Amino acid sequence: MTIHPSLSLALLACLFVSSCSKTNETASAKTQPAAKAPSDPMAIKPNPTLLKDLKIGEPATSDIGTSHTVAARVEVDETRVTRVGSPVLGRISSILVTEGQQVQKGQVLALLNSTGLSDAQLGFLKAISSKQLAQRAVDRAQQLLKADVIGSAELQRREAELAEATAELDAARDQLVLLGMTAESVEDLRRTRSINSVARVIAPMDGTVLDRKVTLGQMIQPSDTVFDIAELSHVWLVADVPESNSSLLANGLPVEAHLAAFPERKLFGKLSFIGATLNPETRTVRARMDLPNPSGRFKPAMLASMIFKDKANKRMVVPLSAVVREGNTESLFVETSPGNFRLIPVLLGEELEGIRILLDGIKPGQRIVLDGAFHLNNERRRLAVGSSEGA
Repeated sequence: MTIHPSLSLALLACLFVSSCSKTNETASAKTQPAAKAPSDPMAIKPNPTLLKDLKIGEPATSDIGTSHTVAARVEVDETRVTRVGSPVLGRISSILVTEGQQVQKGQVLALLNSTGLSDAQLGFLKAISSKQLAQRAVDRAQQLLKADVIGSAELQRREAELAEATAELDAARDQLVLLGMTAESVEDLRRTRSINSVARVIAPMDGTVLDRKVTLGQMIQPSDTVFDIAELSHVWLVADVPESNSSLLANGLPVEAHLAAFPERKLFGKLSFIGATLNPETRTVRARMDLPNPSGRFKPAMLASMIFKDKANKRMVVPLSAVVREGNTESLFVETSPGNFRLIPVLLGEELEGIRILLDGIKPGQRIVLDGAFHLNNERRRLAVGSSEGA
């Protein structure tokens, strides 16, 4: 078939125009950026295997009391402490114990030379002699009365003198005991008639020597303290509670304590004493709990903290397994739709036995990942890294 020349030219022109149009469209397509679907790096749709391992639900509610922490310290139980003094005026000649040493009731703690003890012993020996003379006088009077040499009045007078001498001897013996002499020592003095001016400072109870107040050669008065001794199997944990929190205190209030020396150990007890007055200088109230100390690990003056709670209120809580920590931010995974989750920051309160108080960030009725948040967050981060590398 023969084609007319004019038609051929028209056909060629159309083909040329079409070719140019396609070329321009291709070039235009290459110069335009490819469309990219928007993505949220905090959102994730886990695969079925991971989704099956997640525990999803609403935050729980629990009766939670607000905790208040105050500084505390270990103190000696004042009902188990004694201040040991010397019964007589004298000069310290020997110190037999040191600080921290365990002592037994009746143990000699120190020795001192005392002229007062010598005078008391001399008075005791004189009282013995006076009683012996009075006894012989009564015996002689009884014989004379039988021989009608004296009357009964004279015998009665001498018997009265014997009674007085006996009372003076008993008083002298008691004085020696008060000055620290044992009954055996008093009997030795009566038997040997030998005066010993060395007085003893005796432990009145079992316990630990907390402090020594004297040095060798020091003169001491009966009113001076020589040693402080305490029984440390039971101590006090004492806190000064600010006035603003004092209304929360009550005898028997449960408290938790932590000692700086044993940070891994929690101590639980109840307040056994609340101060009746306020310290006007510190504006605090004294509170304490009893602390058993059978092993002696808790030393007086150790630093501690005491935690007590106010009246419990209903609070929203989440398990620790739901919390995602990244830097200084704490977040939870919220279910935005079935099988889809988004990590959002929240405000959490203190930790209480495996849970955290939820203060803000979650609305009532929202479902969150209660368990498995750690693995879900790892998957979210992995996908976010992969998406950025693919881009």
